[in-house]
Amino acid sequence: MLLTRPTRPHPALRFLRRPKAALLASAVTVCLVAAGAPAEPLGVGDRIFPELGNPGYDVAAYDLAFTYPGSNDKPLKAVTTIDARLTSSLNRINLDFAHGTVESVDVDGRKAAFTSAGEDLVVTPDHALPLGSVTRIIVRHTSDPRPAEDQDGGWVRTTDGLAMANQADAAHLVFPCNDHPSDKAMFTFHVTAPDEYTAVANGLPTGAVKAGGSTTWSYRSQHPMATELAQVSIGRSAVVRRTGPHGLPMRDVVPAADKKELEPWLAKTPDQIAWMESKIGPYPFETYGVLMAQASTGFELETQTLSLFEKDIFTEPAYPKWYIESVMVHELSHQWFGDSVSPRTWSDVWLNEGHATWYEALYAEEKGDHPLQDRMKAAYGASDRWRAAGGPPARPKPPAPGQKIGIFRPNIYDGAALVLFALRQEIGKDAFERLEKVWVQENRDTSVGTADFVRLASAIGGRDLTGFFQDWLYGEKTPPMPGHPDWKQVPPPAATGPAKKS
Repeated sequence: MLLTRPTRPHPALRFLRRPKAALLASAVTVCLVAAGAPAEPLGVGDRIFPELGNPGYDVAAYDLAFTYPGSNDKPLKAVTTIDARLTSSLNRINLDFAHGTVESVDVDGRKAAFTSAGEDLVVTPDHALPLGSVTRIIVRHTSDPRPAEDQDGGWVRTTDGLAMANQADAAHLVFPCNDHPSDKAMFTFHVTAPDEYTAVANGLPTGAVKAGGSTTWSYRSQHPMATELAQVSIGRSAVVRRTGPHGLPMRDVVPAADKKELEPWLAKTPDQIAWMESKIGPYPFETYGVLMAQASTGFELETQTLSLFEKDIFTEPAYPKWYIESVMVHELSHQWFGDSVSPRTWSDVWLNEGHATWYEALYAEEKGDHPLQDRMKAAYGASDRWRAAGGPPARPKPPAPGQKIGIFRPNIYDGAALVLFALRQEIGKDAFERLEKVWVQENRDTSVGTADFVRLASAIGGRDLTGFFQDWLYGEKTPPMPGHPDWKQVPPPAATGPAKKS
């Protein structure tokens, strides 16, 4: 989830030889060595981000190597290695990459020509790549932590280093990739930093090698991952280890100076995992933990196996404890909904955020005495306004150019959770709870869409729910709530000042 928080808690919460010249294009510095037809940006046709993702290949694995210079306002040296299977015959390969300097590209061990087009790095190997073949692409480049012009996401500069926030479709501001959640892949990370820093990434550690005043930290994922969920933390950090349910290895990453103060919050996660497992089944990954970053982002993020939080959410006295814990559960629940089971397109993101909001609200009801039904009634009252402003839950309006996080509006959070509440009302609590468990079990480690959820809900509910979902997910107006005919839309309050994001 890319959850923006209120400034105050909500009362209800809440290759060819390189030439010497280079060209800067679309924030990517590239060397123009390809001749022939002009390169053009490609995409997988996502309704929200049509030029992100790329056709013609499926990435099996990424190997990312970053060298941190000891300052977060200087580019990192980087090498991205991509192993991919060709799903079409290609003479060119488009990669998403839009914020760094490309030094060279190799395809299958041979130098390749490259240029840029839009937010794409377009690679022309010296040989055609046939359908069904497996190819290795190695890009030597820089990864720039300084903010990209007219782009949000990518590296987050903390007070002592860096972290990543790549949602939505912003991983290509950090490394070349097929930046779309429909193409999940395995990840390996190698992060070299001066010895006084600690580097942590998704997955399990595979080693740390010291040499010449620096340490190279290596990590590897055990499950496929969408590019938006990649996480690398570099800072003066402490890594706190503990054991979760069923022997799950856990590690939290916190500013070393704040380890003692933050420990009471860190200690809550094992019980939260156990609570989630009681609702929807076994935790889907090899490890879990929270990354508390000294940064001002305004959101928390479900990066796979290592959720990103602003440290200040845990130290700000204005936030009640039940609210903070429910936000922790929101990000935790994303490990099932959004990470293990990823959206096929960005219009399917309601499946991520609606479910995470559902379990956040359910936890607040069970642990904090804040009734879920009260929250859903309030959401119902605002639903028509949300639909008008941001589109219905499964057809969000595109964001403004360069503001990809703009798709994260109220109607894919509480508005989408409201759809789940209506579904539970429609098919009954027992069928709904069975649906939730089967959904995450059958679709583990895949990317799926709204139509898949509709089919499964219809099968478990015992009747065709296509019309029900059509109205709730795509209608301009909110349908009547099953079992609650008295619920009405509530007119907006009179404006008293500038609107605030929440």
